[in-house]
Parts: sequence; C-alpha cells; structure tokens
Amino acid sequence: MGRPRRERKKAISDDYITFLMEDMNDMGKVEDPTSYKEAIKSENSSKWLVAMEDELKSMGSNDVWDLVEVPDGAKKVGCKWVYKTKYDSKGNVERFKARLVAKGYTQREGIDYKQTFSPVSTKDSFRIIMALVAHYDLELHQMDVKMAFINGDLKENVYMAQPEGFVVEGKEHLACHLKKSIYGLKQA
Repeated sequence: MGRPRRERKKAISDDYITFLMEDMNDMGKVEDPTSYKEAIKSENSSKWLVAMEDELKSMGSNDVWDLVEVPDGAKKVGCKWVYKTKYDSKGNVERFKARLVAKGYTQREGIDYKQTFSPVSTKDSFRIIMALVAHYDLELHQMDVKMAFINGDLKENVYMAQPEGFVVEGKEHLACHLKKSIYGLKQA
C-alpha cells in the first residue's frame, strides 16, 4: 500500500489569465510621453501644452514661487514634467494631465530640508469614521482637493530651475524660489 498523494496546487493561479486579458484591452492605448520634448513632438502636443499651461496657471494662482536670482552657494533643484492620459470607465480619453515635479532626490539634508513628514490615513482611522457615520446615521461626503500639497508653506530656501518649455524670456538666469511645497520635494 502506497502513501496517499496530495493534490498539487498550480504555481500560477487562474487570476493570471484575467490580468493578461485586461492587459490585452490596453493595447490600443497610447504611451504617455516621458519628457517635454516627447510631449511637444507627439500627435497630442496641443493637448499636452494646454495641460502644462493649466498646471502652471494653478501654481501661479496659488503663489507657489517667485523668480529670483540664486544666491551664492545655493543650489538649484531641477524639475521635470510628468504626463498621464486619464481614461474614463469605457476606455475613452477623458483628459490629459501634466504635473511639474521637482527633482527632490538632489536635495541635501540640513541644507535644502531639515526633516521629511508624510501624513497618512490608516485603515483603522477610516474604519472609525465609517463606524461613527453608521452609528449616528450621519451623511458622509468625499472630496478631492486639487493641488492639496501646496497648502504647506516651505520654511527652507529651495530654488528650482524654471520648467522646461516655460523659461521666461530675458530671465533665463533666474530660478524659482519655492514658497510652497510641490511634488517631488522631500518636504512634499
């Protein structure tokens, strides 16, 4: 009499096929540009330009930086554009989104920033709020704050290069003295 044989489990679950099929639906989607030059040369260049202008308009209305001379000994942090095409639930292009991101990895601790802080909400916090809403029969509303990160004022002097494609003519030597935090900074 032999030993009973255990049934072997598959190394790759059936879910893997589902992921492959979902990925096949993405085949018609266009790759997002990875640089300003790619965005300007793409077939959607006018839409990317509008998205970048919208980003800069938002930053201007929120008084994110001033153009200033960079003091001696100060270092400029670079920046780059990050592009993302947003699709609706049916796979149609909903909008083109451009974000200006600082190259925070070049910042030096103690000079460009003193400490980093990232407030996060935990699942436990969310559960407590949901329990309170259910218990007291309250109404709960969700909102998304556009450009929420710039609500934090910077205490350090951080200078950033002017965004590619939007360097102010005649003021090429100036840099953006950041007054508020932007994506990519250690402080963001």
